[in-house]
Amino acid sequence: MNQRLQAKPAAAPTPAISTPDEARKLAEELMDVMSGLLGVIERETELVRAGKIREAIALEGQKGELSRRYMVTVEHLKTSQKYLAQVSPELLTTLRRHHDTFRAMLQVNLTVLATAHAVSEGIVRGVNTEIQRRNIPNTYTASGQRAAPGPRNMTPLAVSRSL
Repeated sequence: MNQRLQAKPAAAPTPAISTPDEARKLAEELMDVMSGLLGVIERETELVRAGKIREAIALEGQKGELSRRYMVTVEHLKTSQKYLAQVSPELLTTLRRHHDTFRAMLQVNLTVLATAHAVSEGIVRGVNTEIQRRNIPNTYTASGQRAAPGPRNMTPLAVSRSL
């Protein structure tokens, strides 16, 4: 039963924009997607800071869809950047400023998530250390030193990742 995963065919690349109206629509789409994604990320950050991990996980689907739209829109923007720079450099500058703010907010979110991960990892390691300490027999060597436990005495800690 060796099944291979079927690769999804790549979506056809979006053609570069060629009119000022298309440029405006592309800019609006990118701004909308970034604003929507920022809203979800800010909410996720608030929930994680408050310790409401389940509620934060519930935002995963919405965040994934907005991230997908963001990537598609950015790729479209990249293919159209030369045209935008020629026709509407002020629009491109505005998009870059908005994107810098977006990246700064993402950095805050990533910092909060990394902190939550480090704290939870520290808690799990502490629990594991305590469990191992209780499971290890107290034995001593002939010289009176505490004997190092063998691998047989180490009991793995099982953690369920589902909340």
